[in-house]
Amino acid sequence: MSMIWDKRWFQFSVMLLLAFIWGSSFILMKLGLKSFSNDQAGALRIILASLALLPISLRQLKHLERKDVKSLLIAGFIGSFFPAFLFMKAETRIDSALAGMLNSLTPVFTLLVGFLFHKTPFRRMQGAGLVLGLAGAAGLMLAGDGIDLGNFNGYALYIVLATCFYAISINEIKAKLPHLTGVQVTSLSFLFIGPVALVYLLTTDLGAAAATPDWPLHLLALATLAIVGTALAMLMMNTLIRHSTAVAASSVTYIIPIFAIMWGVLDHEMITPIHMICMALILSGVYLINRK
Repeated sequence: MSMIWDKRWFQFSVMLLLAFIWGSSFILMKLGLKSFSNDQAGALRIILASLALLPISLRQLKHLERKDVKSLLIAGFIGSFFPAFLFMKAETRIDSALAGMLNSLTPVFTLLVGFLFHKTPFRRMQGAGLVLGLAGAAGLMLAGDGIDLGNFNGYALYIVLATCFYAISINEIKAKLPHLTGVQVTSLSFLFIGPVALVYLLTTDLGAAAATPDWPLHLLALATLAIVGTALAMLMMNTLIRHSTAVAASSVTYIIPIFAIMWGVLDHEMITPIHMICMALILSGVYLINRK
Protein backbone atom coordinates (compact mmCIF):
# COMPACT_ATOMS: atom_id res chain seq x y z
CA MET A 1 0.00 0.00 0.00
CA SER A 2 2.84 2.42 0.78
CA MET A 3 4.19 2.07 -2.77
CA ILE A 4 1.09 3.64 -4.28
CA TRP A 5 1.59 6.75 -2.12
CA ASP A 6 4.86 7.32 -4.03
CA LYS A 7 2.98 7.55 -7.34
CA ARG A 8 2.47 11.14 -8.50
CA TRP A 9 -0.99 10.47 -9.91
CA PHE A 10 -2.10 9.05 -6.57
CA GLN A 11 -0.60 11.99 -4.65
CA PHE A 12 -2.41 14.41 -6.95
CA SER A 13 -5.69 12.51 -6.44
CA VAL A 14 -5.27 12.65 -2.66
CA MET A 15 -4.42 16.35 -2.89
CA LEU A 16 -7.63 17.08 -4.81
CA LEU A 17 -9.66 15.01 -2.35
CA LEU A 18 -8.16 16.87 0.61
CA ALA A 19 -8.81 20.24 -1.03
CA PHE A 20 -12.43 19.22 -1.64
CA ILE A 21 -12.85 17.99 1.96
CA TRP A 22 -11.31 21.08 3.56
CA GLY A 23 -12.91 23.42 1.05
CA SER A 24 -16.30 21.91 1.93
CA SER A 25 -15.75 22.21 5.69
CA PHE A 26 -16.82 25.84 5.76
CA ILE A 27 -20.28 25.14 4.37
CA LEU A 28 -20.63 22.24 6.85
CA MET A 29 -19.89 24.67 9.69
CA LYS A 30 -22.60 26.96 8.33
CA LEU A 31 -25.11 24.09 8.32
CA GLY A 32 -24.23 23.00 11.85
CA LEU A 33 -24.78 26.52 13.16
CA LYS A 34 -28.44 26.42 12.08
CA SER A 35 -29.29 24.38 15.20
CA PHE A 36 -26.25 24.58 17.47
CA SER A 37 -24.54 27.60 19.00
CA ASN A 38 -21.03 28.33 17.81
CA ASP A 39 -19.62 27.01 21.11
CA GLN A 40 -21.61 23.77 20.87
CA ALA A 41 -20.62 23.27 17.22
CA GLY A 42 -16.93 23.80 18.01
CA ALA A 43 -17.05 21.38 20.94
CA LEU A 44 -18.93 18.73 18.94
CA ARG A 45 -16.35 18.94 16.15
CA ILE A 46 -13.51 18.22 18.58
CA ILE A 47 -15.38 15.50 20.51
CA LEU A 48 -16.46 13.55 17.43
CA ALA A 49 -13.02 13.82 15.83
CA SER A 50 -11.42 12.61 19.07
CA LEU A 51 -13.78 9.63 19.20
CA ALA A 52 -13.00 8.76 15.59
CA LEU A 53 -9.27 8.87 16.36
CA LEU A 54 -9.56 7.05 19.70
CA PRO A 55 -8.66 3.54 18.42
CA ILE A 56 -5.49 4.98 16.87
CA SER A 57 -4.77 7.19 19.91
CA LEU A 58 -4.84 4.23 22.30
CA ARG A 59 -2.42 2.28 20.13
CA GLN A 60 -0.04 5.24 20.00
CA LEU A 61 0.06 5.77 23.78
CA LYS A 62 3.19 3.63 23.99
CA HIS A 63 5.02 6.36 22.06
CA LEU A 64 4.01 9.11 24.49
CA GLU A 65 6.93 10.52 26.47
CA ARG A 66 6.85 13.16 29.21
CA LYS A 67 9.13 15.49 27.26
CA ASP A 68 6.61 15.59 24.40
CA VAL A 69 3.52 16.43 26.46
CA LYS A 70 3.97 20.22 26.31
CA SER A 71 4.36 20.25 22.52
CA LEU A 72 1.44 17.85 22.06
CA LEU A 73 -0.73 20.12 24.20
CA ILE A 74 0.26 23.06 21.99
CA ALA A 75 -0.50 21.02 18.87
CA GLY A 76 -3.86 19.97 20.32
CA PHE A 77 -5.15 23.17 21.86
CA ILE A 78 -3.45 25.78 19.66
CA GLY A 79 -3.56 23.74 16.46
CA SER A 80 -7.08 22.25 16.70
CA PHE A 81 -9.14 23.11 19.80
CA PHE A 82 -9.17 26.91 19.75
CA PRO A 83 -9.29 27.23 15.93
CA ALA A 84 -12.42 25.04 15.87
CA PHE A 85 -14.19 27.51 18.16
CA LEU A 86 -12.78 30.57 16.37
CA PHE A 87 -13.99 29.42 12.96
CA MET A 88 -17.47 28.68 14.31
CA LYS A 89 -17.64 32.09 15.97
CA ALA A 90 -16.56 33.79 12.75
CA GLU A 91 -19.13 31.99 10.63
CA THR A 92 -21.97 33.42 12.69
CA ARG A 93 -21.33 36.71 10.87
CA ILE A 94 -19.31 35.98 7.72
CA ASP A 95 -19.94 33.83 4.64
CA SER A 96 -18.37 30.40 4.30
CA ALA A 97 -16.61 31.42 1.06
CA LEU A 98 -14.89 34.34 2.79
CA ALA A 99 -13.83 31.99 5.60
CA GLY A 100 -12.24 29.69 3.02
CA MET A 101 -10.39 32.58 1.42
CA LEU A 102 -8.97 33.84 4.71
CA ASN A 103 -7.89 30.31 5.68
CA SER A 104 -5.21 30.64 2.99
CA LEU A 105 -3.29 32.94 5.35
CA THR A 106 -1.92 29.91 7.23
CA PRO A 107 1.36 29.65 5.22
CA VAL A 108 1.86 33.42 5.59
CA PHE A 109 1.75 33.26 9.37
CA THR A 110 3.71 30.00 9.41
CA LEU A 111 6.59 31.87 7.79
CA LEU A 112 6.26 34.82 10.17
CA VAL A 113 6.10 32.71 13.35
CA GLY A 114 9.01 30.57 12.18
CA PHE A 115 11.15 33.64 11.51
CA LEU A 116 10.30 35.38 14.80
CA PHE A 117 10.47 32.45 17.22
CA HIS A 118 12.26 29.53 15.55
CA LYS A 119 15.04 31.29 13.58
CA THR A 120 13.71 30.03 10.26
CA PRO A 121 15.71 31.53 7.34
CA PHE A 122 13.86 34.43 5.73
CA ARG A 123 14.40 35.48 2.10
CA ARG A 124 13.52 38.78 0.47
CA MET A 125 11.06 37.10 -1.89
CA GLN A 126 9.25 35.61 1.11
CA GLY A 127 9.01 39.11 2.61
CA ALA A 128 7.25 40.27 -0.54
CA GLY A 129 4.90 37.30 -0.28
CA LEU A 130 4.17 38.16 3.34
CA VAL A 131 3.20 41.71 2.40
CA LEU A 132 0.99 40.54 -0.47
CA GLY A 133 -0.77 37.97 1.70
CA LEU A 134 -1.52 40.42 4.49
CA ALA A 135 -2.68 43.06 1.99
CA GLY A 136 -5.09 40.56 0.43
CA ALA A 137 -6.43 39.60 3.86
CA ALA A 138 -6.95 43.24 4.80
CA GLY A 139 -8.82 43.76 1.54
CA LEU A 140 -11.12 40.80 2.23
CA MET A 141 -11.98 42.15 5.67
CA LEU A 142 -12.85 45.54 4.15
CA ALA A 143 -14.58 44.28 1.02
CA GLY A 144 -18.27 44.72 0.47
CA ASP A 145 -19.06 46.05 -2.96
CA GLY A 146 -15.71 47.86 -2.75
CA ILE A 147 -12.83 48.48 -0.35
CA ASP A 148 -14.25 50.72 2.38
CA LEU A 149 -13.28 51.20 6.02
CA GLY A 150 -16.99 51.29 6.83
CA ASN A 151 -17.31 47.70 5.61
CA PHE A 152 -14.75 46.29 8.05
CA ASN A 153 -15.94 42.92 9.38
CA GLY A 154 -14.40 42.31 12.79
CA TYR A 155 -15.54 38.69 12.81
CA ALA A 156 -13.00 37.95 10.08
CA LEU A 157 -10.32 38.58 12.71
CA TYR A 158 -11.37 35.34 14.42
CA ILE A 159 -10.20 33.45 11.32
CA VAL A 160 -7.00 35.48 11.12
CA LEU A 161 -6.32 34.53 14.75
CA ALA A 162 -7.10 30.87 13.97
CA THR A 163 -4.56 30.86 11.12
CA CYS A 164 -2.01 32.37 13.53
CA PHE A 165 -2.72 29.49 15.91
CA TYR A 166 -2.27 26.99 13.07
CA ALA A 167 1.10 28.59 12.32
CA ILE A 168 2.23 28.34 15.95
CA SER A 169 1.25 24.67 16.05
CA ILE A 170 2.96 23.82 12.75
CA ASN A 171 6.22 25.44 13.87
CA GLU A 172 6.06 23.74 17.26
CA ILE A 173 5.61 20.32 15.63
CA LYS A 174 8.47 20.94 13.21
CA ALA A 175 10.81 22.13 15.96
CA LYS A 176 9.95 19.86 18.88
CA LEU A 177 8.25 16.70 17.54
CA PRO A 178 10.26 15.57 14.50
CA HIS A 179 10.70 12.11 16.06
CA LEU A 180 6.93 11.46 16.00
CA THR A 181 4.96 10.68 12.86
CA GLY A 182 2.08 12.89 11.80
CA VAL A 183 -0.38 10.15 12.78
CA GLN A 184 1.10 9.99 16.27
CA VAL A 185 1.01 13.77 16.72
CA THR A 186 -2.58 14.02 15.50
CA SER A 187 -4.01 11.11 17.48
CA LEU A 188 -2.18 11.85 20.75
CA SER A 189 -3.00 15.57 20.66
CA PHE A 190 -6.72 14.82 20.16
CA LEU A 191 -6.57 12.43 23.08
CA PHE A 192 -5.82 15.45 25.30
CA ILE A 193 -8.40 17.88 23.90
CA GLY A 194 -11.40 15.55 23.46
CA PRO A 195 -12.28 15.29 27.19
CA VAL A 196 -11.95 19.07 27.64
CA ALA A 197 -14.38 19.67 24.78
CA LEU A 198 -16.83 17.14 26.28
CA VAL A 199 -16.80 18.84 29.70
CA TYR A 200 -17.38 22.20 28.03
CA LEU A 201 -20.25 20.87 25.88
CA LEU A 202 -22.06 19.57 28.96
CA THR A 203 -22.16 23.11 30.38
CA THR A 204 -24.19 24.36 27.40
CA ASP A 205 -27.96 24.19 26.77
CA LEU A 206 -28.28 21.24 24.40
CA GLY A 207 -32.04 21.21 24.94
CA ALA A 208 -32.38 24.43 22.96
CA ALA A 209 -30.49 22.88 20.05
CA ALA A 210 -32.65 19.73 20.14
CA ALA A 211 -35.78 21.88 19.96
CA THR A 212 -34.83 23.35 16.56
CA PRO A 213 -36.18 21.88 13.30
CA ASP A 214 -33.88 19.50 11.41
CA TRP A 215 -31.31 19.35 14.22
CA PRO A 216 -30.37 15.72 13.35
CA LEU A 217 -29.42 16.88 9.84
CA HIS A 218 -27.32 19.71 11.27
CA LEU A 219 -25.67 17.32 13.73
CA LEU A 220 -24.86 15.05 10.78
CA ALA A 221 -23.14 18.00 9.08
CA LEU A 222 -20.98 18.54 12.18
CA ALA A 223 -20.25 14.81 12.43
CA THR A 224 -19.14 14.78 8.79
CA LEU A 225 -16.98 17.84 9.48
CA ALA A 226 -15.39 16.14 12.51
CA ILE A 227 -14.87 12.62 11.19
CA VAL A 228 -14.09 13.33 7.53
CA GLY A 229 -12.97 16.97 7.55
CA THR A 230 -10.85 16.73 10.71
CA ALA A 231 -9.84 13.21 11.74
CA LEU A 232 -9.62 11.44 8.37
CA ALA A 233 -8.27 14.46 6.49
CA MET A 234 -5.47 15.01 9.02
CA LEU A 235 -4.41 11.37 8.78
CA MET A 236 -4.41 11.57 4.96
CA MET A 237 -2.45 14.80 4.95
CA ASN A 238 0.16 13.52 7.38
CA THR A 239 0.67 10.40 5.26
CA LEU A 240 0.89 12.51 2.09
CA ILE A 241 3.54 14.76 3.65
CA ARG A 242 5.70 11.72 4.45
CA HIS A 243 5.82 10.88 0.75
CA SER A 244 5.76 14.28 -0.95
CA THR A 245 6.59 16.90 1.73
CA ALA A 246 5.94 20.58 1.05
CA VAL A 247 4.80 20.22 -2.56
CA ALA A 248 1.48 18.64 -1.62
CA ALA A 249 0.94 20.95 1.37
CA SER A 250 1.37 24.14 -0.66
CA SER A 251 -0.74 22.79 -3.54
CA VAL A 252 -3.64 22.00 -1.20
CA THR A 253 -3.44 25.58 0.10
CA TYR A 254 -3.99 26.88 -3.41
CA ILE A 255 -7.01 24.69 -4.18
CA ILE A 256 -9.00 24.80 -0.92
CA PRO A 257 -10.43 28.32 -1.55
CA ILE A 258 -11.70 27.24 -4.98
CA PHE A 259 -14.00 24.63 -3.44
CA ALA A 260 -14.99 27.01 -0.63
CA ILE A 261 -16.01 29.63 -3.21
CA MET A 262 -17.93 27.04 -5.27
CA TRP A 263 -19.98 26.03 -2.21
CA GLY A 264 -20.55 29.71 -1.41
CA VAL A 265 -21.90 30.36 -4.91
CA LEU A 266 -24.23 27.36 -4.65
CA ASP A 267 -25.49 28.74 -1.33
CA HIS A 268 -26.13 32.15 -2.95
CA GLU A 269 -23.40 33.97 -1.01
CA MET A 270 -22.26 37.32 -2.43
CA ILE A 271 -18.82 37.06 -4.06
CA THR A 272 -17.61 40.24 -5.78
CA PRO A 273 -14.67 40.95 -8.12
CA ILE A 274 -12.99 42.67 -5.16
CA HIS A 275 -13.11 39.38 -3.24
CA MET A 276 -11.45 37.57 -6.15
CA ILE A 277 -8.70 40.20 -6.49
CA CYS A 278 -7.92 39.99 -2.77
CA MET A 279 -7.93 36.19 -2.99
CA ALA A 280 -5.44 36.41 -5.87
CA LEU A 281 -3.19 38.62 -3.73
CA ILE A 282 -3.17 36.07 -0.90
CA LEU A 283 -2.43 33.15 -3.23
CA SER A 284 0.32 35.14 -4.97
CA GLY A 285 1.84 35.79 -1.56
CA VAL A 286 1.65 32.10 -0.66
CA TYR A 287 3.33 31.24 -3.98
CA LEU A 288 6.23 33.62 -3.30
CA ILE A 289 6.61 32.27 0.25
CA ASN A 290 6.84 28.67 -1.01
CA ARG A 291 8.95 29.43 -4.08
CA LYS A 292 12.45 27.99 -3.90
